[in-house]
Amino acid sequence: METTKINCRTISRGFAEGEVLITGDSISFLGNVDPETGIVVEPGHELYNKSIKDKVLVFPQGKGSTVGSYVLYQLSKNDVAPAAMINIESEPIVAVGAIISGIPLVDKLDRDPYTLLKNGCRVKIDGSNGCIEIKNYNHQN
Repeated sequence: METTKINCRTISRGFAEGEVLITGDSISFLGNVDPETGIVVEPGHELYNKSIKDKVLVFPQGKGSTVGSYVLYQLSKNDVAPAAMINIESEPIVAVGAIISGIPLVDKLDRDPYTLLKNGCRVKIDGSNGCIEIKNYNHQN
């Protein structure tokens, strides 16, 4: 097993490890993620009906209302929040939500996460030092 290390920008400090849940769709936490269950409820969204609980949630950026920050906080209080988040470029709604909720958040990776990460792979997020480690398993199928 090899490990790939990627440098990135810290938005919200902290350390987490978990399974990747990745989407090319932006996420609005207000109304599109159930704060009680952590399930994406936006019809047509790539992650529709999937749980973000304990995942390393990878998405381009947030969208929508500033109340989305509070929804991230509610997800955390209800123990259904993601373990960490990775954005292409974070915007203030997601950044504030991650900071007040204690969810590690990074962005501006020095390599394209969409070419490196797949659903189900495991990553370590070091939001304090601005790096991600991807565990690469050498499978032969």
